[in-house]
Amino acid sequence: MVIGIDVGISTTKIVGIRDKKVVSPLRITATDPVTSLYGAFGKYLYDNKTGLSDVRQVMLTGVGSAYINKPIYGLPTAKADEFLADGLGARFESGIDRFITVSMGTGTSLVLCDGDNIRHIGGIGIGGGTLQGLSRVVLQTDDVRQLQALAIKGDISKINVLIGDISAQPLPGLPKDATASLFGNARNNASREDVALGLIHMVLQSIGSASVLSALNGDIKDFVLIGQLTLLPQCRDVFPKLERLYGVRFRIPKYSEFCTAIGAALCFSNLSK
Repeated sequence: MVIGIDVGISTTKIVGIRDKKVVSPLRITATDPVTSLYGAFGKYLYDNKTGLSDVRQVMLTGVGSAYINKPIYGLPTAKADEFLADGLGARFESGIDRFITVSMGTGTSLVLCDGDNIRHIGGIGIGGGTLQGLSRVVLQTDDVRQLQALAIKGDISKINVLIGDISAQPLPGLPKDATASLFGNARNNASREDVALGLIHMVLQSIGSASVLSALNGDIKDFVLIGQLTLLPQCRDVFPKLERLYGVRFRIPKYSEFCTAIGAALCFSNLSK
C-alpha cells in the first residue's frame, strides 16, 4: 500500500492506494500538524489492521508537511507537490482528462489538467478561511457545522439581490433567479439563519465565478471541485445554477474531500519511474 497524507495546520487527511483503489479515507483534527499527522497515521493503521511492513511508501503534501523532516516511523517518506497532487487526485476520482481542478481550502487554487500537463494557473483568496472568518465576526461562531445548521433555515432572497428584484423580465443570458448583488438585500435586522446562508452562497458563488473566468481564454468546460467545502449541502444549489448560467459542468467526485491526499499517493508512481 502507498499512503497519501494531506497535512494541514490542524487537520490531516490520509488515504491508502492499493491495486489502484482508494482504501479507507480518514480525517483527523488536532492542535498542530505533527500531532495531527501522527494521530491520523496511527489510527489509519489500527483501523485497517495494517502493519508498517504493509506500507511501501508514505507521500506527504499540504502546508503542514513543511513541519515534517524525517521518515514517518522509519518508512520510506517523500513529499509531493500540492498542486500536482490536487490535479492527479481530481483526475483519478473524476475519470476525465481535461478540466480545471478547483481546490477549495483556506483559499482556492486553480489547477489546469490537460492529460499529463498539470499546472497551477492561479487562484483567489476566498475559501473556507473566508467563511470561518466572516462567520466569526458576523455570527460569533466559526463552527462550520453550526453555520450549516443555521443556513438550512435561511432565505437567500432576504440577503442577495436577484435579477428578478430589479427587472420584471429576465435579462439576456440572466434568469430571474440569478444573483445581481451578493448581500445587496441585507438589512440590520436580518436573521442569523439568513446571514449564514448568505455567507455560504457568497463564498461558493465567488469560487464558481472565478473558476469560470479562469477558463475564458480556452475551451475547457469541466471543473472538478475538491476540498472540504464540497461537503456543504448548499453546493447542490449554487453550482447547478452556475452550470446553467455559464454552460459549464461542475463535478464533485466521491472522495472530493480527500483528493489531494489521493493525488499525493499517486505521485509515488511519478517518483518511481
